[in-house]
Amino acid sequence: MENVYRIDSVSDYLKLRDKEVLHPLVGLVDFKTVDVKAKTAPSHDALLFNCYAIFLKDAKGCKLKYGGKDYDYDEGTLVFVGPNQKVELTKNDPNFVPKGYALLFHPDVLAGTDLGRKIHTYNYFSYSVKEALHISAKERKVILSLLDKIQFELEQTIDKHSKKLIVANIELFLDYCMRFYDRQFLTRETAHQSSMEKFDVLLNDYFTSEKPQKQGLPSVSYFADQLHLSSNYFGDLIKKETGKSAQEYIQNKLIAVAKERVFDPNKSVSEIAYELGFKYPQHFSRLFKRQVGQSPRAFRNMN
Repeated sequence: MENVYRIDSVSDYLKLRDKEVLHPLVGLVDFKTVDVKAKTAPSHDALLFNCYAIFLKDAKGCKLKYGGKDYDYDEGTLVFVGPNQKVELTKNDPNFVPKGYALLFHPDVLAGTDLGRKIHTYNYFSYSVKEALHISAKERKVILSLLDKIQFELEQTIDKHSKKLIVANIELFLDYCMRFYDRQFLTRETAHQSSMEKFDVLLNDYFTSEKPQKQGLPSVSYFADQLHLSSNYFGDLIKKETGKSAQEYIQNKLIAVAKERVFDPNKSVSEIAYELGFKYPQHFSRLFKRQVGQSPRAFRNMN
């Protein structure tokens, strides 16, 4: 049976690393100061986080499994973990010494803040480990400077300014990571184009098979799984490449196929709807009219 160590609070993780709790809702660990030989928790196979965690890994050889995939960290890699996500640990070299930082913050520290209202927009908290952010030396300096500011605030006596300043620096940290991810999407354009080409093939194959009748309308998660990507990363990739959301892209393809099929005089609109994966023909007609401006029957008659 898998032995899972729960991180329900920031202090749980700090206890695991034998570090002092400076703030009840925010913690920062510099692995240079961690005694890796200290037995601060029972042996475990995975960590289950119920807070936000960001890891900057500066050492090679650190292996994690996340989203069912193994991942070897390169130097200068950022990984983001959101609440209710599990990170599986694989067996490391016994002589391995972790390097880098871990920043953790509990959702409660965001309550009533602008960051709390928009934290869901940072999709990379739902990316898998293999979609980690690889930063340049210049970008790393920016990240470290923000970690320094957060650490400075954690070391101060908590006052009425603490929360505002800590959250502001976390928000700035996340915004820079958003910018760096945009850069990564561009620098990996060739790989992403290959994914787009595979996506188009999968999309065409879906509608020329019996999958719509058996599985229903194609979903974003279905194609993300086929491409071995997390749904959020896949969605962001499509948005960057096409300017449309993955759902819009799929829907446009659906309508293009529907336009062709409505001209088949041997099939009713209801039959076409079922072939495309709709449970109810009226849902198909409603979508078609919204996208095309005419009902399927009117479109057929006009053309």
